Amino acid sequence: MCGLELANAFGELTDPAEQRRRFVADQAKKRAVYGEIYPIDGEFLAALDHGLPPCAGIALGFDRLVMLATGAEDIEDVLWAPVR
Repeated sequence: MCGLELANAFGELTDPAEQRRRFVADQAKKRAVYGEIYPIDGEFLAALDHGLPPCAGIALGFDRLVMLATGAEDIEDVLWAPVR
């Protein structure tokens, strides 16, 4: 709206083998960057193995709505806890 992305839509990854592959790859990156990793969520992968039908979602950014309502040009101007 008015050149501002208010929401992003996505399709969920429902393939358990691909999800596991991505988790393992993410762990390797985290170990390289941070020197530690967290365990892979086995219960989540088990749920995917059980079966998850194709699904999607959309995330609406409240901060983006506030930007639109206030005319702010930088998201940092409307965040309740700026990161700068």
